[in-house]
Amino acid sequence: MRVATDVGGTFTDLVYMTDEGQIGFEKSSTTPPNFEQGVLDVLEKSQIAYGDIETFIHGTTVIINALTERKGVKTGLITTKGFRDVLEIGRGNRPDLFNVRYQKPKPIIPRSLRREVSARLNYKGEVLQRLKKNELEAIIKDFREAQVEAVAVVFLHSYKNPDHEKEAADLIKQLWPEISVTASHEIVQEWREYERTNTTAMNSFIKPIAASYVDKLDKSLSQRGVKGQKYIMQSNGGTAPFSLAKDAPINMVESGPVAGVFGAAMLGSILSEENIIAFDVGGTTAKCSLIEQGNVKVSTDYYIEKTEKWAGYPLKVPVVDIVEIGNGGGSIAWLETSGSIRVGPHSAGAVPGPVAYGSGGTEPTITDANLVTGRLSPNNFEHPVDMVKVQDVIREKIAEPFGVTVEEAALGIIRVANSNMLNALKLISVRKGYDPRDFTMVAFGGGGPLHSSFLAGELGIRKVIIPAASAVFSAWGMLMTDLRQDTIQTYIQRFDTADPGRLNKEWSILEKQAMDRYKEDGLNEQKVVFARYADIRYIGQEHAVKVPVPGGIWETDTLNLINESFHDLHEKTYTFRLQDTGIEFVGLHLTAFGRVNRPPLKQLDSSNKKAAEAGCTRDVFFEERGWLETKVYKRSELNPDMRMDGPAIIEDRMSSVLVYPNQHLKVDLYGNLIIFIGGGLGA
Repeated sequence: MRVATDVGGTFTDLVYMTDEGQIGFEKSSTTPPNFEQGVLDVLEKSQIAYGDIETFIHGTTVIINALTERKGVKTGLITTKGFRDVLEIGRGNRPDLFNVRYQKPKPIIPRSLRREVSARLNYKGEVLQRLKKNELEAIIKDFREAQVEAVAVVFLHSYKNPDHEKEAADLIKQLWPEISVTASHEIVQEWREYERTNTTAMNSFIKPIAASYVDKLDKSLSQRGVKGQKYIMQSNGGTAPFSLAKDAPINMVESGPVAGVFGAAMLGSILSEENIIAFDVGGTTAKCSLIEQGNVKVSTDYYIEKTEKWAGYPLKVPVVDIVEIGNGGGSIAWLETSGSIRVGPHSAGAVPGPVAYGSGGTEPTITDANLVTGRLSPNNFEHPVDMVKVQDVIREKIAEPFGVTVEEAALGIIRVANSNMLNALKLISVRKGYDPRDFTMVAFGGGGPLHSSFLAGELGIRKVIIPAASAVFSAWGMLMTDLRQDTIQTYIQRFDTADPGRLNKEWSILEKQAMDRYKEDGLNEQKVVFARYADIRYIGQEHAVKVPVPGGIWETDTLNLINESFHDLHEKTYTFRLQDTGIEFVGLHLTAFGRVNRPPLKQLDSSNKKAAEAGCTRDVFFEERGWLETKVYKRSELNPDMRMDGPAIIEDRMSSVLVYPNQHLKVDLYGNLIIFIGGGLGA
């Protein structure tokens, strides 16, 4: 069987799939700081026979946590003379323009651990001054004395010619075999010195942490009899072997969240839905991404910790275009000094968790609010829920300051959370020129099915799909992913002087490199598929547009087609085109997929079931409608083609689906729940 595990901020999810398409899933608490223990716990809980695991795929938050919490290792930087302060200088376009007290993000490597060498290349990659061994030896001596644990090597123009970086990295390993080394050309082959330097520095900062984590997990699995292939989910929506993940852990920065986006694209393909808005609400965060014509959008313009008032830290690695906010089931509701309600970004996490968990939580959360309004049932928790305590906390913290009832306060928490989620959904749709009415929402995670029907109504989305095993859908997405490599190389060339023959040679080199890496992992070359993109811009512009381009041999006519495609895409993105202005290539982007065998989805078996009816009813507190008697169904008892009208709730032990009045639900052949929004919530 194929097994996937996804470590989240609150829960660790597992999904397994047999060759016949039989699916099983489980969930257990995340165990910080020893995250691998949570993986072992959920494997034990699922009662899977370790020897049956043919493929193991893992997604983790260890990397992003280590970066945001600054829990990496002491790192030194070796760079070109005159460029020691690139990390300090950063970019001048500060976001909080009128704040005279604004401070730039603090570099991940302090100035005292940044060193220079006199080796130098020009912009063509030609050697101006060779690398001097004695300079490196002196730097290594200093780093040893300073007890540095990792070294980043970033030389000017090394994306054009990496020879100096290779020479320096080899020498460092000879002089200091036990040190962790990252050279920028191994991670980034694009220009922009600040972004390239910061990405390499952050990879070095977390590399020993990632290696230790992956080694512990690998050893634990092997000791328990797992002999199959082991892969890590990457931020680009593909997977990579454990060995590659240890060398370039920065590619795992959004390891878990992107799997759900890719899973949504795969499910959309199965259900003939090409335009998808993927919406994932977990215990700590809510995440969303837009999929157009079945294509998951991947970009290298990624930042961590970036806000409207904070520049954040750029990472020049391929990451699925995703918006993430601190609103999940465990997000805490609190009052600002001005008296208004805020929800998140602070979370109760797995420990102590929401008040309902009974583990010491003292702050009201979204989960507690959903309990008070009847949207969640205390009977579906793994432990007894003290509803009196839940209500008392919301009364004390929220209701009494506003002079409202507990139910109204709880609904206020949900409304604020929905507003935050709605803004995130607009960022990936309306704000980028897409009409949400042209898309279908796929909602998953523990909280996605609970909030999606309201949000879809607000956006004008007509259909919401709640996948089978929606609470662990990101882990399911990992089971459906291919191996993937993204190689992005700076290539500056005006269109009017571009030589198709030279471009064919560049593509050939990139494809051979990708194929060689797959062969090293034992993958049959017949299973490798390439996709090409080009970063193109108008001459004089700063940034480029990524344009899908044809494979195979290019001719002059090919360039003419690409030219027109660029103008069309630029107009779609920015609402204008400059047809008479020259354009130029900025970069070549090759994606190499290593196809895996995906078992077919198994259809629901209804042969031994009677058509399910509502198991019970309970009162649920709705916006504008107050308390309404609502039918409650068990998801495990639903049959294909069943239909029901809202208000209704469909429950399993991991999540609940809320159907509003005047909405309708249908069960499809695979057990997915399709909610039809119709004319909106008020219709």
